[in-house]
Amino acid sequence: MSAALERDGVTPMRSRADPVARVKSIAGLIERDSARIEAGKALTPEVLDALHGNALFRTLLPRAYDGEEVKPSTFFRMQEVISAADGSTGWCLCQASGCSFAAAYMAPEAAWEIWGEPRAVVAWGFGTGTARVVPGGYRVSGTWGFASGNRHANWMGGHCKIVEPDGSIRKNPDGSQAERTMMVRREKVRFHDVWDVVGLRGTNSDTYTYDDLFVPEEHSVCRDSDEERRIDSPLYKFTTTNLYASGFAGVSMGLARGMLDAFTEMAKTKTAAATTRPLRESEVIQNGIATCEAKLRSAGAWLVEVLDEAWEVARTRGHITMQERAMVRLATTSAIHRAKEVAEWAYHEAGAGAIMTGGPFERRMRDIHASAQQVQGRTMHLEMCGQHFLGMNPSGRFF
Repeated sequence: MSAALERDGVTPMRSRADPVARVKSIAGLIERDSARIEAGKALTPEVLDALHGNALFRTLLPRAYDGEEVKPSTFFRMQEVISAADGSTGWCLCQASGCSFAAAYMAPEAAWEIWGEPRAVVAWGFGTGTARVVPGGYRVSGTWGFASGNRHANWMGGHCKIVEPDGSIRKNPDGSQAERTMMVRREKVRFHDVWDVVGLRGTNSDTYTYDDLFVPEEHSVCRDSDEERRIDSPLYKFTTTNLYASGFAGVSMGLARGMLDAFTEMAKTKTAAATTRPLRESEVIQNGIATCEAKLRSAGAWLVEVLDEAWEVARTRGHITMQERAMVRLATTSAIHRAKEVAEWAYHEAGAGAIMTGGPFERRMRDIHASAQQVQGRTMHLEMCGQHFLGMNPSGRFF
């Protein structure tokens, strides 16, 4: 299979350099295409070629399927670098990478069918459909939203409750409603062009529908199920939510980094309107840049520390406890909001020029606010973390 990937312009795992270095090598191309990505509501062919050519959609895929199984801290840094170039590209890459996590829970034949294609990408969105049990699989209907990156996907997933032949709803052992994700080829899915938004326009996170589709049992997956996990490596002891939170924190951090770096360069030469004093000589600007650097660097360093500690627990103990999951949640949510604070400061201090389209601030400002509105950035997560630290059972599900 690696030979097939190599023939199709995708570097096989054995030949790949560090993923952060690979991202850095194409960041200039991505930034140059960022306006086209937003205008077309899709990643450009050149950007997709670069992402696939550097195997960046395969970093969270199991090694058994020619993936890399990179550490979550590496994935976070990767997302940070790519999102400094373009937020929509980073967002789409994070979404698809999280979807590839599901391969660790599928039978090898099914996983190869989906991710064996050299330019394999899976997309899915938010919502719950209905999967009725039938011989050999399920009849599935439902509509889901926010399917980021669906235009360049080969397969779609739909999260579903399970209806048994007698009409009852399948339950988990703890009494909660069971859910499985139903994977189908993109051409079988009906899409609704509804993505008209302020930020992250290039993700084209449209709504899609399954109309009574048959899905074989082997194309369904129960994500994060210890019983169904088939690959026993440290990465897959993390939950899918842990990885999405880490990656989307990287998106926000990268957007803020792009804005702060652009502002710092501008401040070296700009003189503000109605003054004769260069920005670089302003104590307010000097203090602000230093404070923002401290916020970004400390938030990133702490998140890397938390992720590496959780990785070591997974590697040595074979599982991750609620303590590690709560710390990942706290560090990721905190990083998203520190990044937003930095972005807002840089945007404000950049003055009227920041509102101009095509500049380094305006699109990033919209993108970071769209990013922070997503569920991974919700401040309710802090409440759940506090509940855990106080010895309570967290009331939410995003650990």
